[in-house]
Amino acid sequence: MPESPLPIETDCRTVAADLADGANFVLLDCREQDEWDLVHIEGAKLLPMSQLASRLGELETYRNHNIAVHCHHGGRSLQVAHWLRKQGFREAQSMAGGIDEWAQTVDPSLGRY
Repeated sequence: MPESPLPIETDCRTVAADLADGANFVLLDCREQDEWDLVHIEGAKLLPMSQLASRLGELETYRNHNIAVHCHHGGRSLQVAHWLRKQGFREAQSMAGGIDEWAQTVDPSLGRY
């Protein structure tokens, strides 16, 4: 399988622009349900890292889309982005800094934890 032309990480501002544009893009939140319940980004799809392998089929429609994965600070999302690429999702990227960085740079109205 050819390597992705995209770097494995992207920044919050790029993700915000892609989310606003909406074309062939999905924002995947890999945090757990309790974290989502505290705060989440409007338009994101929750698929916890702990359930990813068993629910991978839910992402099949996004196989050829740009997928930005985020978590709290960026550690889990980086692991998920690498794993998704190994599963053939070539455009998977991790959103560096996670939702915490998003709350600081894109949407300060979001709560931080």
